[in-house]
Amino acid sequence: MKASRFVLLTAIGLAALAVAPPARGQASEEWRSWNRPVEPFRIAANLWYVGASDITSFLITTPAGHLIVDGGFPETAPQILANVRKLGFEPGDVKLLLASHAHLDHAGGLAELKRATGATLVASAEEAPALERGGRDDFAWGDTMPFPAVTVDRRLADGESVALGGTTVVAHLTPGHTRGCTSWSVALGEAEPRLDALLMCSVTAPGYELVGNEKWPGIAEAYEATFRRLAGLPCGIFLANHGGVFDLEGKRKRATMGFGPARGPAAGGPSNPFLDPAGCRAYLESAEKSFRTELAAQREAAAKRP
Repeated sequence: MKASRFVLLTAIGLAALAVAPPARGQASEEWRSWNRPVEPFRIAANLWYVGASDITSFLITTPAGHLIVDGGFPETAPQILANVRKLGFEPGDVKLLLASHAHLDHAGGLAELKRATGATLVASAEEAPALERGGRDDFAWGDTMPFPAVTVDRRLADGESVALGGTTVVAHLTPGHTRGCTSWSVALGEAEPRLDALLMCSVTAPGYELVGNEKWPGIAEAYEATFRRLAGLPCGIFLANHGGVFDLEGKRKRATMGFGPARGPAAGGPSNPFLDPAGCRAYLESAEKSFRTELAAQREAAAKRP
């Protein structure tokens, strides 16, 4: 999906949430289409897909327990738990939950996942307050997209990591979409060279005020720093909060062809469609171009105001 179209779809979906009552996750047909169940599968090594058709969630397995990244909508949490079981793992063995950002479609299911697994919730120090407010008082959306508030058990600074069973996941603060939007990187496998996976936090600006934003005066500079930061991170396995960003459906079909829907390729290599550094770079370039076009338009409009 092209970045400009993805920005538009996100804006439409978030606008629909502005009229959503509390505790309801999917207020539009567009959002419901993002949450269709799909079969789980292995992405590479010990990294698995357990999310929905577009709202992503990832499972990282280790001998000492497992990690889940993101919880989807409140309605996505039962799908994630069912997908973990389908892969032959137990939700009770999930030790850590990692949050990318405090929007309803990614953090809405965290409270239920935490309750069901007993896992420790980890988030960036900048994003933790928004998670604990249940998404209320958002700089862009106010109180219009609430989700079940959830306590953050461990707050990470930029560049800090969590380790479990020989796997280390590093937090990279990539603000803009939210104040504490966090991308996660992990080196997969045991043999060298290991596979560098990047679970990219959203970089779109859906309807945001980028110029003269009183609630976040430095928002444009935050986006600019984020694009620079992401461009410098290893991105072999390219993943993101929304499947449309990295062609989840197309890659899933290619990855599971001949392997069965639950298992997929056991490791990386040229045959693994998720190994896509070129796609990662192309997406970032396209997203930054869209951002800069919107920023220029807003600056021009601001300059014309009396």
